[in-house]
Amino acid sequence: MKYMQHLAVTSLAALACGAALAQDKDQRDGDYECVIEARQQLDVRSSAEGVIEAVLVRRGDVVKKGDLLAKLSSGPEQATLNLARSRATMEGELKAAEARVDLAKKKWERADELHKRAFVSANAKDEAEAEYRLAHEQFRAMQESRKLAELEVKRAEEVLAQRSVHSPVNGVVVALLLNPGELASSNQKDPILKLMEIDPLHVELVLPISNFGKIKRGQRARVIPEQPIGGSYTAQVDVVDLTVDAASGTFGVRLALPNPGNRIPAGVKCRARF
Repeated sequence: MKYMQHLAVTSLAALACGAALAQDKDQRDGDYECVIEARQQLDVRSSAEGVIEAVLVRRGDVVKKGDLLAKLSSGPEQATLNLARSRATMEGELKAAEARVDLAKKKWERADELHKRAFVSANAKDEAEAEYRLAHEQFRAMQESRKLAELEVKRAEEVLAQRSVHSPVNGVVVALLLNPGELASSNQKDPILKLMEIDPLHVELVLPISNFGKIKRGQRARVIPEQPIGGSYTAQVDVVDLTVDAASGTFGVRLALPNPGNRIPAGVKCRARF
């Protein structure tokens, strides 16, 4: 029995020694274990509160920045926009005010001419001039109202735009958390959906302190994902931590790995070689 226990302890020690030797060999060869992660994961919410009318994507869909993901019900907002556009495009009152200005100007010019010939009194001329100036001010007020109506259109368009949820990045839909008919809000616990940006990917490594100062930002490395992904890809050092973990004697490094076509999934283990 003691002999078997001694044999088991000896075997475990040999395995641990072999693993340590293999790790030392990997480090001497410039190979380090790493993990490929998404560049970022985003909770997509609506900037306005409302009932979800439609969700236009499914889990696994690849989306581009600006793509429409979901729509909230927008009946009142659409009606407000239609009303503002109608006011901004009304021409009748503005044209009528312009016509009154033209008529009042002609009456003033005629009264001024007659006054010079002593056919009308100065009071009549002054009244014609005052009528023209009043008509001109009314026309200017109508022009200002038109500008305000155009600004109201822009405001109504912005409010309506908040009822549509667009993708902030190029990425892939990883989860749908709210369905049509449910309430969406910016301060609600659950977002409408979750996105992952996976181009470029992040490759995270933990290196021994002996490499501190040797790894520089911009340096290139070869990244080899685990099977069945496989292959070899070029990445670039993006972040080198300036702090060291005293307990383990290591520091962190992040690589940026281009991923056109999303050919490499996030969450894969890998090996990196500098």
